[in-house]
Amino acid sequence: MRRFVPVLSLCASVAMAQESNTDVTGTLYAYANTTMPRADSVLNPGNRVALLTQEGVTLEERGNIKIETALSRFTARPIIALANTNDGTGAQQQHSIYMSQWQLQTHASDGITIALGREVLNWGAGQFRSPSSPFYFDNGRSNPMRELSGVDDIRSVWTLDMQHTFTLAYIVDSAQSQSQFQPDPWRRSWLVKYDQRGEDWLLGGIVAKPSTLPAFLGGHGQITLSDAFMLYGETGSSSQPIALITSNNVISAFSYQMPPPRRATTLLGLAYTVMDGDTLSAEYVHDNRGYTAAQEHSYFQQAALQPSIALALAPPLLGRDYLNLVWQSNILETSGNWRLMAAHNLTDGSNQFTCYGEKSITPLFSLFVLGLRNSGTAQQEFASLFSSSITLGVKVAIP
Repeated sequence: MRRFVPVLSLCASVAMAQESNTDVTGTLYAYANTTMPRADSVLNPGNRVALLTQEGVTLEERGNIKIETALSRFTARPIIALANTNDGTGAQQQHSIYMSQWQLQTHASDGITIALGREVLNWGAGQFRSPSSPFYFDNGRSNPMRELSGVDDIRSVWTLDMQHTFTLAYIVDSAQSQSQFQPDPWRRSWLVKYDQRGEDWLLGGIVAKPSTLPAFLGGHGQITLSDAFMLYGETGSSSQPIALITSNNVISAFSYQMPPPRRATTLLGLAYTVMDGDTLSAEYVHDNRGYTAAQEHSYFQQAALQPSIALALAPPLLGRDYLNLVWQSNILETSGNWRLMAAHNLTDGSNQFTCYGEKSITPLFSLFVLGLRNSGTAQQEFASLFSSSITLGVKVAIP
């Protein structure tokens, strides 16, 4: 867990030293979940590699703190979680206390804002993935229960007018390390972002420079075609720290490239909003970092020899081409909301179906369910680790 208490104490003291308005709210979650790991998984034999939670009960508080003065604003999102889980080896009790986000922001002059803290640097309209973000390729939008943690940064935003904005940020730590094999590539990196807005469109361009890798180049945009249709897209080009290279010789070990050549990922999407506010979205993603059908077949063949390496160093998406469909209820509806999602790997034919529903019982109390079903074989991406998962729970607003 990254240290935050001394810095937060200083930031809060600075904010409260002036006359301020304070707002503290939160949401209490209590939920149980069960996951069915595949007994014949190549990447996770016997659930000994991924150690997926098969049964779990969690109590979690997600807070929101805001202290605002005439000169500055301090916000924080503390998370407290207590969990009892079982991955097949026995019951385990876990607890964690951390800040998923926090920020101290001040206006240095007209049009210039300076901020430091931990924030989610995510943008673009993509639902399935976000190619234009170097930090959040998996933007969490396909899992409504997921709580994203921010990157630690110092950021300056220059707003020229209502249409043009420049952002300069120094990333102290992104905590994006996925394993001992892949250290955090974005620690001590720089980011520059330019945004331009029109009456019914927006464009954004991103350049991010890690300390040890070539620069990430990205862009996103969207345009409202009518009251019902919106067209959007995202793209990103980068070089990963290490690439896992497959071979047709299935008895040999994997080989590696450090760093691999630059590769690009592109997403195109179309959203349609019906009269009652429901939205249907269709997205196509092409990821040149993934494997072709032949390479993916070789990957699973070799993974049987080195499952831990195969799982840790796999590309963000195993395949090259994906189709993602989303049907979402009106997000302004106060009685509840629901979401249906279907992702199809066009490279290997596997599918992932997700449904989320939330029903308000009172203004402060609601019930929710999250279900996920994977279809395919153990040597197809979406079905390679588990077949299904379901989460049932309650949410209580803390005013």
